[in-house]
Amino acid sequence: MSHDSTTQVAPLIDVDIALTRRTVAKGLVLAGAGMAWPALAQKSDGPVRIGYAIARTGPWAAGAQASQEPNYVMWAEQVNAAGGLDVKGRKRPVELIGLDDQSDIDTCMRINVKLMGGDKVDLILPPWGSSANFALAPIANRYGYPLLAPTATGRKLVDMGLPYFFTLLQQPDKMMGALVDMLVAKGARTLVIAYMDDLFGLEHFSALNLALKKTPLQVLDRKAFPLGAKDLAPILHSFKALNPDAFIGITYPTDTVLASRQSREEGFNPKFFYTSVGTAFPFYKATLQGGAEGVLGMGSWNAKTSPQAKAYFDAHVKRFNKEPDRWASGHCWAGLQILEQAVAKVGLDRKALRDQIARNEFHTILGPLRFEGSENASVPGTVAQWQSGEFEVVWPPGRATSALAAPKPAWK
Repeated sequence: MSHDSTTQVAPLIDVDIALTRRTVAKGLVLAGAGMAWPALAQKSDGPVRIGYAIARTGPWAAGAQASQEPNYVMWAEQVNAAGGLDVKGRKRPVELIGLDDQSDIDTCMRINVKLMGGDKVDLILPPWGSSANFALAPIANRYGYPLLAPTATGRKLVDMGLPYFFTLLQQPDKMMGALVDMLVAKGARTLVIAYMDDLFGLEHFSALNLALKKTPLQVLDRKAFPLGAKDLAPILHSFKALNPDAFIGITYPTDTVLASRQSREEGFNPKFFYTSVGTAFPFYKATLQGGAEGVLGMGSWNAKTSPQAKAYFDAHVKRFNKEPDRWASGHCWAGLQILEQAVAKVGLDRKALRDQIARNEFHTILGPLRFEGSENASVPGTVAQWQSGEFEVVWPPGRATSALAAPKPAWK
C-alpha cells in the first residue's frame, strides 16, 4: 500500500457515468469474494488505519483532488499534529491508506473490497462522485463500514435505505426548491431552462419541474443538451429572444463556463442567471476574469458561515495555496468532523459508530448537522451568488451570508 499525500489541487469537474443494477451486483460479488482474504495484524494502541480509493488520474481526478483528497490529507495532518485521533479518550495516530482508483468504478470497488475484506482497515473514506458512491454503498453496508459521502447527490442513493450510508450534500429536491422559492420571493415571473441530458441533469430537472408546479412562474422554454456539448449558443440565442426574467442552467462545470461565456457573447443577461454545478468553484471566477459578478449557483457555505468555517478556509489556503470550493469541500470537512466526534464518543466499533452517527447531532463548520435516514436533515437547500469576489449564500435568509443582488449587473 502507498501512503501518498496530495500537493496540488485541480479545479473541480463533476463527472458522472451510468449507474446500473449490474454495477452494484458486481460489487456485491466482489465483496463476497473479498471476505475470504486474510486480515493484517492490528494493534489496539497502533495507528488508526483509514483506507480509501480516490481518483488521482482519469476524468474524475480534477474533482477528487479539489474537494476530497486534499481534505483527507489536511484532516489527518491536523489530527496527528494534535496528538492523534481521540478513540474513546485515547489518542492514536492516523495512518491514511489511499490508492488511485483511476476514475474507474470496477477499480474503485476492488480497492475497497481489499481494504475492507482483506486488510480490514479501521475506517473507510468515500470515493469521488455519485456513481462511485452508488456502487460502493451496498458493499460498505455489507461489511459494516459507515460511509459519509460528500460528493454524492441523487434521490436514488437516499432511497436505497442503506443504514451505513450517509450523504452530506443537499439533494435535488431541496436545491431546486430553494431556487424556485427565491425566484418567487424576488418577483420573477418567467424563466427558461437548459439542462444536461444525463442522470444528474434529469434528476435536477425533474425536481425543478415539481417545485415549479406549485408557483405562478411561467416556463417559456425548456431545452436539453448532450453531455460534452461544445456549443450552447443556439439555445442561448433562442432564449434571449424570449426575454425571460430568469435563466436556469443545470450544468456540469465545463457547461457552466460555456453557458456563461456564450451568454456574455450573446448579450443574454436576464435578471437572474443561475448555473450549476461548478459555479461555486474558484476556477469559475478565475476563468470568467471578472465576469462572474451576480451569477447564481449551488453553494452552501463560505468563510463567513462560522468561525470554524473561517479557520478551515484559511488552513486550506495555507496548506494548498488554493481556496476550497464553496460547496462540496465544506461538506467533506463536515463529514470528517462528524467521523472524528463519533470515534471520540464510541471508539472504532463500526456498528456503534453507525448508530452514533445516525442518532445524534454534530458540530460542524456548516453548523449543527444530523441525519434522517441517509440524508443530511440540517442543511436546507441553498442558493449562492458571486459578489465582489466571494460566493455568498443568498438564500434562504436564515443561512445567508449576504443579501441577494438583483437584477444581475451587465456582463463584464
